[in-house]
Amino acid sequence: MIALAGVIALTALAGCATPPPADDKEAVAAFKEDNDPLEPLNRYLFEVNRGLDHLLLRPVAEIYRGALPDGARNSVRSVVDNLETPGIFVHDILQGEIDRASDSFGRFTTNTFYGPGGLNDVAAGDNPKNPDAGIPYHGEDLGQTMAVWGVGPGPYLMLPVLGPSNVRDALGSALNFYINPINYIVPNEHRSGFSIARTVVKGIDTRSRSIETFDEIERGSIDFYATVRSLYRQYRASEIANGRGPANPLPEMSQELEEDNKAERVSSVVKK
Repeated sequence: MIALAGVIALTALAGCATPPPADDKEAVAAFKEDNDPLEPLNRYLFEVNRGLDHLLLRPVAEIYRGALPDGARNSVRSVVDNLETPGIFVHDILQGEIDRASDSFGRFTTNTFYGPGGLNDVAAGDNPKNPDAGIPYHGEDLGQTMAVWGVGPGPYLMLPVLGPSNVRDALGSALNFYINPINYIVPNEHRSGFSIARTVVKGIDTRSRSIETFDEIERGSIDFYATVRSLYRQYRASEIANGRGPANPLPEMSQELEEDNKAERVSSVVKK
């Protein structure tokens, strides 16, 4: 919450992007579509995040990927996903997605007791003859829930360290900690540290899976900032629609859902 308040204070002090002349209808339409009134500040923070990634996150992710075999990294991801699942279950209920809530409950109980502890994603299954037999992982967060409730995204934001967002999703990120029941099982004095450690491990693991894809997007972008902004919006629209919208090739810097799905691999890079 303190970090979010700091970002809001900075945005209040920062210069806004200058709107185009009213008689330039195409430029005005593009400006409204971008919905990025804080673009100068956002671009500055984008470059700061890129610098942090090159100096810290990417090297750590490369060491992590080189030090741990695929099986160990898959177990790390499975444990982190399992710890997130109770919160996802709550969001499924809040969104009225009863079938998905049932999937989340089934995944958590199965992986916790037979995983064990989520070390193996046994709930997803591994049946080549019937790939739909298992329960695939899906993510939910407070930003998605608020979108389902009709809350608009607000202006685009580039958050320090966390990456692309908007006003609604930034608020959701700040409050999502209080939604996950897992956090209340941990003693109060260790609760924040446990949540931060989980987030850091998740970020390193997902960054390690997206290095080449992220590089490819960066090399192919004339304006990397604008590309990330556009892909983030496509990614969030697909998430809010629970994958029922058009396929979206966005890198998400905080999570990769399926390694064999290129669209999801790209989506794992942008959400740091």
